[in-house]
Amino acid sequence: MNEAAVNHEKRRRPGGRAAKVTEAVHRAVLDVVLEIGVEKVGIPDISRRSGVQDSTIYRRWGTRENLVLDVLLTASERTLQIPDTGALRGDLTAFATALDGYLKTAVGQGLLRVFSSIVDSPDTADARNAFWRHRFQTVAAIFDRAAERSETTTDVDARTAIEILVAPIHFRHLLTRQPCDPEFVDSLVTAVMAYCGAAS
Repeated sequence: MNEAAVNHEKRRRPGGRAAKVTEAVHRAVLDVVLEIGVEKVGIPDISRRSGVQDSTIYRRWGTRENLVLDVLLTASERTLQIPDTGALRGDLTAFATALDGYLKTAVGQGLLRVFSSIVDSPDTADARNAFWRHRFQTVAAIFDRAAERSETTTDVDARTAIEILVAPIHFRHLLTRQPCDPEFVDSLVTAVMAYCGAAS
């Protein structure tokens, strides 16, 4: 992991005063996103709302884009917990349904807009990659548990499986704006289970 990715990991798990600064700034950014939208996030306003000097914000995050991305990715990770229903179909259905619900929120919509509009820099690319690497490792627990229950084999590529599940949901929210109704979610879950060789 390079230095920028390491710094992102540290920002996600700070301690002491750094934790208080991070939480204050994150809360201020989320407040702005909820009140007036992600496009209106500005560091001077975040400084005023959080009580953290703008120089500290620039020193920690570098740019407005890095700040917004870090906040929205962190909020996503905290909100989308990994379900444990006792069955692969139940876990996949619960996770897909929660993702759809999250992407309907102001914060979820903000994350989609940031992902679609942000210009990649080494820092933003590292932050995004670190986030997805961690998310895929976390979601892999769904498939590990399924293998322990003998619902699947132990050689399932968890990353590919979860991409089959979540990519169409992101596509509908970002591009076609079609609803992700229960029938659609069920079809995605069935596709993932077929990929895993699990009985549907």
